[in-house]
Amino acid sequence: MKKLKNEKELVKKAISIGVAYGEKRGVVEFEATDSANDKLEYIYRLLVHDKLIQPLPEDQVSQKTIRHKLAIWASRQ
Repeated sequence: MKKLKNEKELVKKAISIGVAYGEKRGVVEFEATDSANDKLEYIYRLLVHDKLIQPLPEDQVSQKTIRHKLAIWASRQ
């Protein structure tokens, strides 16, 4: 897994796009007290469920791989 050049900014972008997507679909309402890790995991699972991204094998799912996967997704938005 090669680290992206501006991965931190892309992760922030993925959170904002993912939160807007989830709330627009009406499946979730995020609170201000929700952690970034919780938001990232929920967004990842939602995008996999909607078949917008390929799922990772369950034994490889971690915060690091979720961040990387969502950063790649945000870079294509």
